[in-house]
Formats: sequence, structure tokens, C-alpha cells
Amino acid sequence: HVQLVESGGGSVQAGGSLRLSCAVSGYTYSGGCMGWFRQAPGKEREGVAAVDERFRRTYADSVKGRFTISSNSTSNAMYLRMNSLKPEDTARYYCAADKNIRTYCSFEEREYAYWGQGTQVTVS
Repeated sequence: HVQLVESGGGSVQAGGSLRLSCAVSGYTYSGGCMGWFRQAPGKEREGVAAVDERFRRTYADSVKGRFTISSNSTSNAMYLRMNSLKPEDTARYYCAADKNIRTYCSFEEREYAYWGQGTQVTVS
């Protein structure tokens, strides 16, 4: 049974930083895309960042230069470092993963088989 569990969310003032973690259990990561998505109240869920087994990263334009995604195959975990946070970053953040090897990790939700329950980030 594959399970993803996010942690590290919270409330922070604008300009502050947070580091989200995603613990993966139920399978050993050996390839595929891992990503972070977010959903703000009244808005659709959107992709934020993704990384593959070769550490190639994809970022949404709104977070480029502020957010950094990383993964650790040894600990079977994924992280999202968020700096210079803005009120518009307020959302519930979800981690997602898939075992399929792709040439490019997109933000198509259908390409991610496994999802966490999310962690809330509030920026004021």
C-alpha cells in the first residue's frame, strides 16, 4: 500500500520561509516523477514543482527563483523549500508521485498515481 504523507506546513508572514516534506512508504523510489501541487480556496489545483530520477526539475512560473524541490531516494522522501513567501502562496500543498519513467515531468495530475492528503500553508 503506497502512502504519501506531507508535513511542514504552517502559518508564516510574507517574506518568510517554510520547508515541506513528503514521506513515501509502500514502495522504494527508483525512478519516475515526484511533484508538489497546491490548491487555494476557490481555485483549481495547480502544479508547483516536479523532479525526476535524474534530478531534472520543473517549476511553475509563479514560484521560479523562490521554491526549490528536492528528493532523497535513500530516505524515500521529497521536499519543497519555499522562500520569499507571498500571500498568494496560501494554499493546501499536496505531494504526488508516479513510478513511470517519463522524458519530462509535467503538471498533468493524471500522470501521478499516488497522492498525499496535503498540508496547509498560510502566508499573511
